[in-house]
Amino acid sequence: MTAMTRRSMLTGAAGAAALGSVGSTSTHAAAPPSGKQAPGVYRYKVGTHEVTVLTDGARSFPLTESYVTNAPIAEVRKALEAAYLPPDKMIHHYAPIVINTGSRLVLIDTGSGPGAFTQTKGELGQLPQNLAAAGIQASSIDAVVISHFHGDHVNGLLDSSNKLAFPNAEVLVPATEWKFWMDDGEMSRASKGRMEDLFKNNRRIFDALGRKVTPYEWDKELAPGLMPVPTVGHSIGHTSYVLASGSAKLYIQSDVTNNPDLFARHPGWSASFDQDAAQAVATRRKVYDMLVAEKMLVQGFHYPFPGLARVEKADAGYRVVPAPWIPTL
Repeated sequence: MTAMTRRSMLTGAAGAAALGSVGSTSTHAAAPPSGKQAPGVYRYKVGTHEVTVLTDGARSFPLTESYVTNAPIAEVRKALEAAYLPPDKMIHHYAPIVINTGSRLVLIDTGSGPGAFTQTKGELGQLPQNLAAAGIQASSIDAVVISHFHGDHVNGLLDSSNKLAFPNAEVLVPATEWKFWMDDGEMSRASKGRMEDLFKNNRRIFDALGRKVTPYEWDKELAPGLMPVPTVGHSIGHTSYVLASGSAKLYIQSDVTNNPDLFARHPGWSASFDQDAAQAVATRRKVYDMLVAEKMLVQGFHYPFPGLARVEKADAGYRVVPAPWIPTL
């Protein structure tokens, strides 16, 4: 075996450089950077069902004192830093999913819509282009299932012409959520600001559809293997789902937590956008205790993309452990 010395390494490198220059009369510039992100699409299987995760984008904004309503902002910053995130801003991720049951193509939630795409210069409202990248035509969606009536879940129901973005789809909405947001009396009692704006936005969306929706009840199957379950607190009719196929199960949590580095690690913290803060905390603990006990996979709408994970206990809260990426189905 030839001994490798620093002198021989340097001599070899110099010789290689000299050889590389022999006969070389031109150089080639590196390819220009693309300047844009690759399509946000990820697929996996739950039994025989195929799940396609599609990012609708991500948005950052300054952290304020009011973001977490029952914790000092210094503690919130500390939690962000512990997760290697900027301590002075929040980053929200958004990821609707499409479930192919073999007989039905079901979209759960629709993202922020074309208006947000324009306003944020493409940071949000990416669902249509990622559907196309995944080879899924909007016209092939059989059902759109809505988890709750916040703008990042319902605004994508409409296209830029104010028409149903999924022209052949049945729109299914939680009955409790529908009753609340379409109630004129509830709207008249809404507080100024966010709640009043949500009522107005929901009327805008669903009036454009002629209020042609199918309200659904919890614990009654919506599509083969897809069961809606109540997870109220974030909104009055907030809904999550259990997808089952054979022995495989997936919990689709919707907004049981937003940023997991804050609200899973600190499940007693309340977000300013939870309609019933105490109920949202109770729901979060109940759901996450179940996920830990059953070791069930969970798909998080607001988890960092692609949002597939497991949950384990950690100190006084929980740790969300991203599932490993799989190259084949």
